[in-house]
Amino acid sequence: MKFILALLLLSSSLYAQDQSAEARAAAGCGPDKILFDVKTDKHQHPLEKPEPGKAIVYVIDEPEPTICIGGCDTFRIGLDGNWMSANQGKSYSYFFVMPGDHNLCIDIQPRALVNSKLGSAVSFTAEPGKAYYFVVRMREKEKRTDTRLVVEPVDNAEGPLLIARAALSNAQQKK
Repeated sequence: MKFILALLLLSSSLYAQDQSAEARAAAGCGPDKILFDVKTDKHQHPLEKPEPGKAIVYVIDEPEPTICIGGCDTFRIGLDGNWMSANQGKSYSYFFVMPGDHNLCIDIQPRALVNSKLGSAVSFTAEPGKAYYFVVRMREKEKRTDTRLVVEPVDNAEGPLLIARAALSNAQQKK
């Protein structure tokens, strides 16, 4: 009887994990196990043109505070269930997307001693030849426990200004 109870508990735990992974993928996030190493370059601020038949998406991090004590959080950037890139500190990255409806997800990559479940997602419809800018911010309310991560669209005039103040992110998937 104990064996059957243990088996039921284990299978319900695995089922809950599968549901969580499905929900995160539906929001645009990639698999939890994929992690990134990020290097930034404060001297480069390219504004690329979309590839023919595609749109370009810029994701800019605006951390508070700007100086990261003990290391900056790494923000993974997901699109339609796949991780596209990652940012760290006041940085940005970009990638090309096909036209159509998309879900963009941002979450904090887990690291030693920090396993944050903060994340945010937004839907958008990409049109060929257009640029889309999104900013990621931490929002705190009165209590520290009320901190949340927010990703929101930015006006096409403001996007390049935010990029000019941010470092270009170069993210590589960890092996």
